[in-house]
Amino acid sequence: MKVVIAGGSGALGRRLCDDLGRRGHQVVVLTRRVRPDRPYRQVEWDGRTVGAWGAELDGSAVVNLAGELVDRRPTPANVQLLTRSRVEPTRALVAAMAGLPAPVPVLVQVSTLAIYGDAGDRVLDESVTPADGPPQMAGVARAWEAAAAGARADRLVVLRTGVVLDNDTPALDRLSSLVRWGLGGRVASGRQWVSWVHVDDWLAIVREALAPATGAGEGLIHATSPHPVRNSELMAALRKILRRPPAPPTPAALVRLGAVLLRTDPALALTGRRAIPARLLAAGFRFTHPHLDEALANLLVDKSG
Repeated sequence: MKVVIAGGSGALGRRLCDDLGRRGHQVVVLTRRVRPDRPYRQVEWDGRTVGAWGAELDGSAVVNLAGELVDRRPTPANVQLLTRSRVEPTRALVAAMAGLPAPVPVLVQVSTLAIYGDAGDRVLDESVTPADGPPQMAGVARAWEAAAAGARADRLVVLRTGVVLDNDTPALDRLSSLVRWGLGGRVASGRQWVSWVHVDDWLAIVREALAPATGAGEGLIHATSPHPVRNSELMAALRKILRRPPAPPTPAALVRLGAVLLRTDPALALTGRRAIPARLLAAGFRFTHPHLDEALANLLVDKSG
């Protein structure tokens, strides 16, 4: 299968390219800057307008990961940047598909569970309506998904993704560093839910979306573990794996202050979503790492010294 990946230069994109390449698929990355050290073919695009790159989509499966990292201050300028960096490439892909002689076999549009905002204890499956805010979470995600509507594809799959746990990625690296520095206590109340997924399972979900072996090959899918945890459980599991003692909680006020210094969004730590992959489970999809303790051990056991 030929798979064209927009946003294939980021951490998850590189993982996906490597995974598909190892399985014999032809991988093409749409990129603003060709990197000669990458082992797969790269085609330049500007992420905004249709160009010669559009011909690569003909007969190809397409995965859209394009977008700036969300780990930044929730200012109006950053909300605009995050929205534009997702909407413009998506619209360019949709416009390029419209000019092809036939629909592409599948467009896998990656999105985020942050579209549900701060959802409290409510269990979220794919039938739940997205939230109206906050702008840097639900607002950006809603615009991102809307930009893919009407894409000329035999199948459109929207993957609302939880926090992907993988080594050498911002989310797990930051959490692990806090624990190693003795700051591994719960954040605020610790009751906020964390919807997470091991990178191996995320890759398997993308493969399922590209070539479905179950009945979950179209429409909206939650790409997340079936067992979300509270923040207090996540931090306790990290302390256990990294062999660190109990740590005092981090008050919400300190999180907000630290977010200013680190130029990040405090909502990433202070809000939560209790999402489940109802459609995948109903279709019989089997997770390799469904439980947090084992997933973290798989990733961190060799780094816990």
